[in-house]
Amino acid sequence: MADKTPDTKDMPADGEFAALMEASLAECGGEINVGDRITGPIITITDTTVVVDTGTKLDGVADKSEFLDEEGALTVGEGESVTLYVVSLRGDEVLLSKALTGQGGAEALRTAFEAGVPVEGKVTASRKGGFDVEILHQRAFCPVSQIDIAFTENPEAHVGQTYNFAITTFERDGRNIVVSRRKLLEEERAESELRFLESVNPGDIIPAVITRFATFGAFAEVAPGLEGLVHLSELSWSRAEKPEDAVSLGQATTVKVLSFDRDKKGRPRISLSIKQAGPDPWDSVGEQFAVGDKVDGKVTRLADFGAFVELAPGIEGLVHVSEMSHTRRIAKPSDVVNPGDIVTVSIKDIDLAKRRISLSLKEAAGDPWEKVPETFTVGATVEGTVENRQQYGLFINLAPGVTGLLPASKLRDALEPATYEKVTSGDTVPVIISEIDTEKRKMTLSPVGGTKERDFKRDHRGGHGDHENDDWRQYKKEKSASISGGGLGLLGEKLQEALSRKKG
Repeated sequence: MADKTPDTKDMPADGEFAALMEASLAECGGEINVGDRITGPIITITDTTVVVDTGTKLDGVADKSEFLDEEGALTVGEGESVTLYVVSLRGDEVLLSKALTGQGGAEALRTAFEAGVPVEGKVTASRKGGFDVEILHQRAFCPVSQIDIAFTENPEAHVGQTYNFAITTFERDGRNIVVSRRKLLEEERAESELRFLESVNPGDIIPAVITRFATFGAFAEVAPGLEGLVHLSELSWSRAEKPEDAVSLGQATTVKVLSFDRDKKGRPRISLSIKQAGPDPWDSVGEQFAVGDKVDGKVTRLADFGAFVELAPGIEGLVHVSEMSHTRRIAKPSDVVNPGDIVTVSIKDIDLAKRRISLSLKEAAGDPWEKVPETFTVGATVEGTVENRQQYGLFINLAPGVTGLLPASKLRDALEPATYEKVTSGDTVPVIISEIDTEKRKMTLSPVGGTKERDFKRDHRGGHGDHENDDWRQYKKEKSASISGGGLGLLGEKLQEALSRKKG
């Protein structure tokens, strides 16, 4: 049997092998070292690995599990660019990863520290000034200022979370390890910002995810680690009192980039709009609504002069206080409606140029006076409910929205005044309809049982003259003058007759 033991005399020495490897890498297009950050497209995805183009003749390989979400779904696809770290070089094999994970120890951590490779760690506890973090079965410390870019209001929210960390301090053979998550986040944001500036311009429509709320709006992530602000007024075409009314945390949405600049500290400041990423609802108002339509809407807010009603997302109209009721005078809108109420309104006018729609509650409900000629007739006796008493008479409601006046002059001359003297609001009383004026929306009433004026006219028609068209008060004045003036009355007539007989 032939001896298959290799002839070591023909093999290069270690130094020569290293030189050959370096030359080989140079031919591949560049030198690759542990700790290098590689950005490149995915070449292929197998059952267990993701193969990435490193920019050299050596492809990098990463574990597929690093690219699965919580539900186990793959988050990347072939051709998509990813950024990974070189965590190991084994001959011509380049191992890539988002961070150093798994087994290890102090030496592995030292290598990660020296090479600048991130390590995966789990926050195990919160303590004064920071957090305890377990990395490769070693304990490390993360200052509270280094756990996130934003200020940490609730430290306990990080406990139990697994993040990638950069090792910033490695001393005493691993007995003093300090890590920072913020450093990685800032690096990620800087890279995202650069790519964002190169590929996105104001006016572009891009995807985003809502990440957090502020009193003045919501922040949305537009690239890894890079956020923009959607002001409260730009969250929705509908009016929103607070961000939670329009969007929710974690919501995927589409935004329009309004502007991009920097604050005084040089940090990126991106203004976004969700509502402008979609069509303007006013562009279709003419197709959706017409004058005379009756539609349902939601009361959004009140003003001294009326109530605003949303007919469709972003489309509001105004119900003026004078258009709120046929049945009563409205002093303030809250007497009729409140924010959140669903109401039926009639569209009175549409001004597309000024983006104004005039609405009416009372027209939608119908004019009760339209049916008055069919329901009431002059001379009919009806019952009504006293609304209020004024110095000029009693206002009595005969039907919803239909009120008549029983004048004070008729009350004073009523033959049965007790029926009306002590009535108050809400009492039911009988009345006679004496006059109807539908154009002026007025109805005059008379007391049941008649008045002294009417009965006097009835009893004295004929021999003593027809006083039907005379005023009752004028008649009493003339009668009084005849008794105290030229006329002597019944006793005077008797005396005059007796004197005449005596002379005869």
